[in-house]
Amino acid sequence: MSTDAHDPQAGPPDLPLVAIGGLAVVAVVAWAALGKRSFDRVSGSALGWVLNNFAWLFVIAADVFLALCVVIAFSRFGRIRLGKDDDRPEFGNLAWIAMMFSAGMGIGLMFYGVGEPLQHFVSPPPGSGVTAGSPAAARTALEYSFFHWTLHPWAIYGMSGLALAYAGFRKGRSNRLSAAFAPLLGEERAAGWPGRVIDLLAVFATVFGTATSLGLGALQVSKGLNITTGVQDSRSLELIIIAGLSAAFVLSAFSGLHKGVKWLSTLNIVLAACLMLFVFVVGPTVFVLNTVPAAVGGYLQDLLTLATRTGAFTDSKWLGAWTVFYWAWWLSWAPFVGTFIARISRGRTIREFLIGVLLVPSGATVVWFCVMGGSALRLDMTGAADMAGTVKQGAEASLFALLDTLPLSAVVSWLAMLLVMTYFITSADSASLVMGSLSSRGALHPRTWLVVTWGVLMAAVAAVLLVAGGLGSLQSATILVALPFVVVMLALCWALLSELREDPGAGPARHHALHGLGDAMRTMIGEAVTETGPVRHPRLRRVARSARERGDDTEGGKG
Repeated sequence: MSTDAHDPQAGPPDLPLVAIGGLAVVAVVAWAALGKRSFDRVSGSALGWVLNNFAWLFVIAADVFLALCVVIAFSRFGRIRLGKDDDRPEFGNLAWIAMMFSAGMGIGLMFYGVGEPLQHFVSPPPGSGVTAGSPAAARTALEYSFFHWTLHPWAIYGMSGLALAYAGFRKGRSNRLSAAFAPLLGEERAAGWPGRVIDLLAVFATVFGTATSLGLGALQVSKGLNITTGVQDSRSLELIIIAGLSAAFVLSAFSGLHKGVKWLSTLNIVLAACLMLFVFVVGPTVFVLNTVPAAVGGYLQDLLTLATRTGAFTDSKWLGAWTVFYWAWWLSWAPFVGTFIARISRGRTIREFLIGVLLVPSGATVVWFCVMGGSALRLDMTGAADMAGTVKQGAEASLFALLDTLPLSAVVSWLAMLLVMTYFITSADSASLVMGSLSSRGALHPRTWLVVTWGVLMAAVAAVLLVAGGLGSLQSATILVALPFVVVMLALCWALLSELREDPGAGPARHHALHGLGDAMRTMIGEAVTETGPVRHPRLRRVARSARERGDDTEGGKG
């Protein structure tokens, strides 16, 4: 599908929003590039303040999103269709899952799939009570990896995507974040400047959240080239990689959603499956098969403890470097991924949408960590390779260190680098498409020049943050930008629930046992009032009056 001016769904850009958002991003880029010392000082102080005062908010909010996903999926709201009652899915299941998965966390899994389990294995999380380098530490390492990458992040994406798909396809509003706030702000205010502020925050969060992923991709490709070809790993090489892949993204952007992102996303899934299958077959196969149920069982058993752990009784610095950073990363991606998976989910029921979003990518992520991270842990525990030693080189080196211990290591390493590159392109393509939509009053097919502009700005942010402070700057910027979105996302959930309750597609509310108990109590109070005379306490008088009125309605045939 074309995104040019002849497309009937290609709405004009919202120039004030584009100008304000673009200038704000350029200002941050200029500050980080020209005033590196002051940028580091201010961002470091702000990060410490956020972690000391709001770590609990990130933790609780992530739990709320997961609980809401489960409750809504299995309630009467699950039968509501995201569109008209006779709509059917626009994309097949394979293409839908491929695009959703690639947009959600493709580069991150390549970067942390081996690196995170190894880092937790070498330095177990505070309060875990396990010895570094032990089998118990290996199991804990996988449990924390599951915790950070499966149910909670996809619950964040699921709630944002559901609210946007419901507002856009069920209610017929525009395809932008502010449209989902109509129940709280009103239609006029949601379409006016209050709504524009929400969309502007969404664009700003998407720029920095996606820039983090692009920066990680550049770090990993640079390290892969260093290990496989001997090219010097440097900031200059990372900047060249960002520039080259951004040029490839621009070419992809001109092909549109169905041609570019769809086919690249499917290619990503195929390449990732081939890479994982190769490691599974030539690596410690039996150990991986044993790891899946053991690690998943431990994760589910400890999920409540993991999900409620704040910095109150553990190291808050560790929490900020891992759990809070991840929750902030997913929240900053929520406007982008939520809008994108909403865009590709028209015609699906809410139950189908939430179960698919929550379980399918989570299941694939579990298998990925068990195969890639589990193989690395096994090699280290058996002494076959010093995988723990690669932690000192950074998480980006761990994947290539694992592949270097396997047959055909050079070929497979190039395949891994190609996979990171295609994930880079699809992430930039998808994020830019969403930002173009948000800054075009929700147009499904924004102008190509606008999509490319946002993509270039996003790549510039990734490049400048890498130069300013590497991975640490990427993490700090992500957490700071995501803080306002905790409140925005919670308000988004409230707006969604208020509309779902009124949707006739959900069917009538069931008459629960508690409602029957309330009816019985009101009847008993009414009878007591009749027998003993008037009640003098004001609250009891109101209850008695309600009971009498209910009795009158029943006698009149309304009960």
